[in-house]
Amino acid sequence: MDHDPDRLTLWPSYFDVRRSRRSGRRVPKDAAVKKPDLEGLYTAARTVGLRKIKREANAARPSDPHAREGRLIVSRSGAEADAGASSKEEIMQMIGTTWREQRKKEHERATKPTAARAQGGQRPAGQGKARGKNTRRRSFKR
Repeated sequence: MDHDPDRLTLWPSYFDVRRSRRSGRRVPKDAAVKKPDLEGLYTAARTVGLRKIKREANAARPSDPHAREGRLIVSRSGAEADAGASSKEEIMQMIGTTWREQRKKEHERATKPTAARAQGGQRPAGQGKARGKNTRRRSFKR
């Protein structure tokens, strides 16, 4: 494969908050996410404004060949024109912060209380069978 200086490769593990910088994380922790995946990386890159993007789903990172996480190939000139980022580090930080904000909004939406919970969330009385003296369980011997 020939070297193309206009082509930047972004791996999802660059954005993994559980990894240390030494083991491959390339962005600060405030721009990293838990369990990064290729689809999330792609959507975050599109949200930032990048248009010249290519996804390779089954690619393995050379330093971690057993994990086929996939990769995103971004045009450097396209990134500079679309998002105004001049270096790979800037592009990764922009994508990382956007991705983290997206995840935070998704989490807030998922944990937002529904209308029933906001009003008390209790079931109406009389839904279950009352267990008093006359309704106790009897065991039968065979």
